[in-house]
This record gives sequence, C-alpha cells and structure tokens, in this order.
Amino acid sequence: MNNTAPTFARQDNLKFFRTLNSRVNNYFKENNIQKTGNWKLHLKAVILFAVFLTPYFLILTLNMPFWVMLLLSIVMGVGMAGVGMNVMHDGNHGSYSNKSWINKFMGGTIYVLAGNVYNWQVQHNVLHHTYTNIPGHDEDLDAGRIIRFTEHAEWHRFHRFQHYYSVFLYGLLTFNWALTTDFKQMRNYLKRKLSYGEPKNPKILWTTLIITKMIYVSIWIVLPIVIGITWWKVLVGFFAMHYTAGLILSIVFQLAHVVDHTTNPTPNDLGEMDNTWAIHQLYTTTNFAPKNAIVNWYTGGLNHQIEHHIFPNISHIHYGKIAKIVKETAKECNLPYYEYKTMRSAVVAHFKHLRDLGMKPELSV
Repeated sequence: MNNTAPTFARQDNLKFFRTLNSRVNNYFKENNIQKTGNWKLHLKAVILFAVFLTPYFLILTLNMPFWVMLLLSIVMGVGMAGVGMNVMHDGNHGSYSNKSWINKFMGGTIYVLAGNVYNWQVQHNVLHHTYTNIPGHDEDLDAGRIIRFTEHAEWHRFHRFQHYYSVFLYGLLTFNWALTTDFKQMRNYLKRKLSYGEPKNPKILWTTLIITKMIYVSIWIVLPIVIGITWWKVLVGFFAMHYTAGLILSIVFQLAHVVDHTTNPTPNDLGEMDNTWAIHQLYTTTNFAPKNAIVNWYTGGLNHQIEHHIFPNISHIHYGKIAKIVKETAKECNLPYYEYKTMRSAVVAHFKHLRDLGMKPELSV
C-alpha cells in the first residue's frame, strides 16, 4: 500500500462537475425534496431487518431439522447483505437521514454485520471513494496474491484459473471481517493516522473493536449453543450466513469497478492524476441493470455506482432520478458514462475481465 496519496487535477476545463452539481441541486430544489432518505428507505430498512433477524429468532425458539436451519441461515445472509447495502451504507455516508444521530445509529448496524464503523469509513469513504481504482491506494483492488484485479498486480501462474475459483473466494468477505480483517485494518489505519472526520482516540477504537467482537460472537455463536443447538450446526449455519452475504456483496462490488470498461489510472512521477476527482469517477466506475426494479431495490442503488461515487452524500433512493442528469451532462462534455443494461451482462463482463487479467502479461499484450 502506497502511503503517498496522489493529487487530482484542479482545473476542469470542461466544467463538468460544476455544471452537474448545479443541475442536481436544482432537481432537489425544484421538486422540494431532501437529498436524504424518506419513508421508502425506512420501510426498506424494516423489511430487510425482518429478513435478516426473523430466521435467527426462529432458529433459537423452534426445534427444526438441520436442513431447515441451514436454509434459514442462507436467508439471513440475504438479509445481512441487504442491510449492509441499504441501511448501513447510507448511514455511514450520512445520507440515510438529515439527523446526524440517526445516521450514526444506522451506520452502527455494521456491528451486527460483523464489521467496524471506523475501519469501514476509512476503507470505504476515504480510500475507495477518494482513490477509486487507483492501484496501491484503493484497497478494494487488493486481494493479496490470490486474485489479480488489475494489470499492475504481480502475475502468478495460478491466476490463469482465477475466473473459475474467484467466485468461491468471494463468499469469504464478511467471514474474514468477523475473524481477522478488522484487526489488521485498525492496526494499519491507526499506524498511518487515517480517519474519517475528527481523529479518534486509539484506545477507544481498540476497546470498541474488542467489545463489539465479543458481543457479536456471544449473540451469533455462544447463545445458540447455550440454548441447546449442537455446536457444529451453529458453526455451519454461521458460515452459511456469512458465505451468502459475502458472495452477494463481493459480486455487487466487483461489477462496478472490475470490468473491461473501467480503468486503473496511476499518478505521474509527481503524484498527480490526469483528471479531476469527478471525471476520474466516470473512468473508473460503471453502472449495471439500471432499469431492473429488483436490483435497484435490493442493492441499495449500488448498481448506480456512478451517481453514488459522484454524490455519496445523496441517498440511494434518488439515484434513479438523477442518473439521467449525470448521463446527459457527461455526454455534453464528451465524457464516458459506462453501464451494462442487465445484471447478467455485467457478471459476464466481470469474469471475462478476470480471465483476461489472469493471462500471462506478455501473452495478453
């Protein structure tokens, strides 16, 4: 990880973001609506939490066959991913509500998902949203040696098969959150003195991390065992829940940034990027299935990644409306606006891109 942060071009000769920002602000002003969430988001939060937690209480209170318990664990994983993409995500971006305490509360739901607020805000809000798709700065591109997400990453022979095995590893995302990732990230981020907003006291951060992890394990593993569920059934169900959530979240994340259209620009010798930050987002981000009502609802607007990256402070429930403004403005300025019309085409594009990146570099040139 490169600790020297790149700088973006200051002058936008196309006046892209100034024009776009004015038009989007006018949209909200003319329609007399707030940029944050509304009753649609609140209702969605209730539904997704019900999908996430109802199976848990059923498992605790009813005597059921193992296959039913396993099926309910998978349903919990679906709800878990939904809560993360819709409720936690908007909360930690400050876009769920116009009240800061509600945003903080909703952002804090990440603790029920096995994550940590401080780590997530640094990794996602700071590193990913600021340095999108820049190798060495955007940690979403770092999969260790096992998966090669960019042409800048070191190539190994086993990468030739990564478009086959990567999908099996994607399911481990939140499972790794629960076990190791948060501890590694906190140590790294505190060492680099990274923060989102006001710097936090390291002792408080470490204490919060340890206590919330202990509570998490107590709720999801210890309690079910204490009330009489066989330990191996609990562990298998726990893994199934996380694997389902991790698979969903990983695929949604990858479709927005690791496809053939998007680029991985790097700074010059002076640490400068070619484009302004807003234009950089257009080159490194893509939308998918923008007209699919189910995908729009469930992914929390993460299929409208272009709109989300340029306006992370606007709730995802508005992305469908402002997408037309962003697309038209980009076209006027002769800038790209990448999108896949369907979920299927985006998935195919992602794994095809992984296949291309898995080829030996001198053979793929």
